[in-house]
Amino acid sequence: MSDSRLPVTVVTGFLGSGKTTLLRHLLSEGHQRLAVVVNEFGEVGLDGDLLKNCGFCPEDEVDERIVELNNGCLCCTVQEDFLPAMEALLLRSNQLDGIIIETSGLAFPKPLLQALNWPAIRSKVFINGVVTLVDGDALSNGSPVGDLKSINEQIKNDKSIDHLTSIYELFRDQLISADLVLISRSDLLSAKDFSLVRDEVKDKGNSITNILPISNGKIEPSLILGIRNEENNFSHLDQNDHDHDHDHDHDHDHLDVISEHLRLETSINQEVLKEILVSLVPKYQILRIKGRCWIEGKDLPLQIQMVGSRFNSWFEIAHDAAWKPSKSGIDLVFLSLSPGVKEAFKLRFN
Repeated sequence: MSDSRLPVTVVTGFLGSGKTTLLRHLLSEGHQRLAVVVNEFGEVGLDGDLLKNCGFCPEDEVDERIVELNNGCLCCTVQEDFLPAMEALLLRSNQLDGIIIETSGLAFPKPLLQALNWPAIRSKVFINGVVTLVDGDALSNGSPVGDLKSINEQIKNDKSIDHLTSIYELFRDQLISADLVLISRSDLLSAKDFSLVRDEVKDKGNSITNILPISNGKIEPSLILGIRNEENNFSHLDQNDHDHDHDHDHDHDHLDVISEHLRLETSINQEVLKEILVSLVPKYQILRIKGRCWIEGKDLPLQIQMVGSRFNSWFEIAHDAAWKPSKSGIDLVFLSLSPGVKEAFKLRFN
């Protein structure tokens, strides 16, 4: 929809953590019209080719949908490289469902997030979420990166980096900025080792950020990208078609994602609504919230998008077929790992 804001998803993590493998899965299985901004200096051509060859769009659109930035660390070249690339993509926003930015593992995510709030961009996009990939096998062996030599080569060979930062400080920044952390190569870990890795990630990052196991880049795309339809319908999620159980037992067979739909006619206070939704995230391990609320006296409904505790909202016209209360009300879908979100929300809201 040309009048809708585009979701921008930032994928970060060190070299070898599985970012490109995840992106290939999202592009080929997400069934969305996505554009990708790739910044992985030293490997730009390789990453770009791997993405271009996954058949996610018609051949004549590939060069327009994948933008490779190889002038160094994105957080150091925001104004020179990133903003012009985003502005060019947004000229075609009515042909896209979303944008994914794959950062170098040497880039701080925060400058990119700040750039997405620039006046020329912020009215056209919202930050869908920051996803940090962590090499679980490497971390269980004592390092956030599996190939420290290659990382040091990146730092040595890129002359445009204007920050000299330790690997561990970069790692901490990636975790603190994350709305969702994916532990890659989790199939190589025992339940005990995964638990230790998860505890270390929580200790170094944000204690309420959801942490999920992943192997071979496979995860339900909606958990990363969200979905863009007018009925807020997540029913296509096959709850038994995932790699792992969220408790990470020895079955390694699926991730139980619970979908709950709340539709309620009630008066709305926008700030109270935000406070309640954010407060429910850690207890129920809420991955996503999507929907809208109608506030009495407002001509347009308030669109709501959340990944983890990141809350996005703006007023925007609803589809003609969308549910509408007589005065004010809420129409939300929750995706969580623990049941009971809907009833907990009602208890808190009333």
